[in-house]
Amino acid sequence: MAVLTIEVGSLGNRCHLVHDGRMAVVVDPPRDVALVEDAAAAAGLEIAAVAETHVHDDQVSGGLALARRHGADLLLSAGETVAFERVGVRDGDLLTYGGVELQVLDTPGHTRHHQAFLARVTTDPQPAVLLSGGSLLLGTVGRTDLVDPRLASLLAGAQWHSARRLARLDPATLLLPTHGFGSLCASTAVVPPGPADPPATIGDQQTTHPALLIDKETFVHDLVTGLGPIPRHYARMDPLNRAGTGAATPRPARPVTAEEVTDAVLAGSWVVDLRGRAAYAEGHLPGSINVEYSAQFATYVGWLVPWDDDIVLLTDSPQLLEPALRDLARIGIDGVGAHVLPSEQPLTARYRRADWAAYREARALAAATGLRPPVVVDVRQRDEWLDGHLPGALHLPVHEVETGARRMPPGELWVHCRSGYRAGIAASLLHRAGRHVVHVDDHWDRVGELHIETTAAAA
Repeated sequence: MAVLTIEVGSLGNRCHLVHDGRMAVVVDPPRDVALVEDAAAAAGLEIAAVAETHVHDDQVSGGLALARRHGADLLLSAGETVAFERVGVRDGDLLTYGGVELQVLDTPGHTRHHQAFLARVTTDPQPAVLLSGGSLLLGTVGRTDLVDPRLASLLAGAQWHSARRLARLDPATLLLPTHGFGSLCASTAVVPPGPADPPATIGDQQTTHPALLIDKETFVHDLVTGLGPIPRHYARMDPLNRAGTGAATPRPARPVTAEEVTDAVLAGSWVVDLRGRAAYAEGHLPGSINVEYSAQFATYVGWLVPWDDDIVLLTDSPQLLEPALRDLARIGIDGVGAHVLPSEQPLTARYRRADWAAYREARALAAATGLRPPVVVDVRQRDEWLDGHLPGALHLPVHEVETGARRMPPGELWVHCRSGYRAGIAASLLHRAGRHVVHVDDHWDRVGELHIETTAAAA
C-alpha cells in the first residue's frame, strides 16, 4: 500500500498518510499542518479524511484544523467528549474514501477510547496497514498512566487485550504506530527503523512482543512498575485537544529588548537560552537557564517551565528561533518573548565543563590529599539510576532539580546524565540557584571505559 510517513522528531511521533494515489487519509497529524499539506501536495493527493486514534496527551493535534481547511471528515471515537463536530466512529465501522477502506478497531489501553484503523486500498493486492496509534507499538505499548495514574493497572490490562486482538490480524499486515520513536507516551523508548530495515509487520511482533508472550498479570505488573515520570505539560494537552485548540493559529513570538530581558530576569520569569551547552557554560546571562535546542527542546521546556509563567527565548542565531517556536507551538506554548543576543553583549556568568577523565583525576587528588571527594549529582531517571551509578552519588532527576536544589549539600556539585544534555539543563538550574557547579559533559559509557567504580541500586 502507498503510505507517506511524516516524522515529528521533536515529539518522537509519526503521522501517516494512507492513499490510493488520489485521495488520502491522514492519521494523527501534528499542529503544524503545513508538514502534512506539503507532503500531500507533493504527491498530488487530496486530503479526504483525518483520523485521530485518541485524544493526545503529548501534543496539540492538528486534526481539527486540517479537516476544516480541506473539508475533510474528522474521525474520532464516538465515546470521546469534545467541543467540536466530528464523525464519531465505533468498533467495526467501515469507511471508504476513494479507494482507501478503513476499518475501526477499539483498542483501549493507552486511553479509555483509543482506536486503531486497519487500512486497505481496494485495488491494491498489497498487505493491509494497521495504524495503531498508541496501542501496539514496536516491541512495546503506549503507557497507561496518562489518563489518570490511578487507572494505570486497569488500562494496562486493557492494553494487553488490545495488543492480542491486533496480533490476530494477518501476519503480513504492516504495523505503523504513532508513538514509540522517542515519545514519552511510549512505555519504553523505541529506536526508529533505519532506511535499510524492512517495514514492521504484525508477524514480527507475534514472536517478540512482551504483551504477546507473557501472561496478563505479569505484563500489567511489569508495565506499571516500569513507567517513568509523566512530563508536567502532558496534563495540559488533553483539555487543549478536547477544546480544539489546534484549530487556532499559534500566536507569534514577541520581540524583546535587552532591557526587557533584564527586567524578565529580575521579575523571576524563565529566560531560556537555546545555545549549545558548551557556549552557554563559557558565558551566559545571569539568571537564565540553558535548554540547548535539539529534538528534546520542547519536551524539557514544557516539563520544567510552569505554564503560567512568562518565557523569553535567547539565542545568538536567529535561524534557531523558527524551529524552537514551532516545536513549542506543537505542545501549546506560543506567544513567548524572543531576543537575539548581539555579538558584543557581555555574558559574565559561567561555569566549568569537564569529562569523566577529569572527574577521575579530581577524585584521585581528593583521596591523596585527604579532601572530600567530589559531590556528584546524577540527574538521570530512576530506571537509569537503578541500572548503575557512582558510589555516593546523589540522585536528583532533571525535572526535580528546580525544587530539589536546596536539598543539595554545600560546595561544588559535579552534575551528570547519560550524554551531557540533561546535565547541561540541570547545571544551569543549579547555577541560577547560586550553586557552584561542574557540568560533566561526557557519555556515561566512558565511566566503564575509564574503569570508574559504579554500583547498582536495589529496585
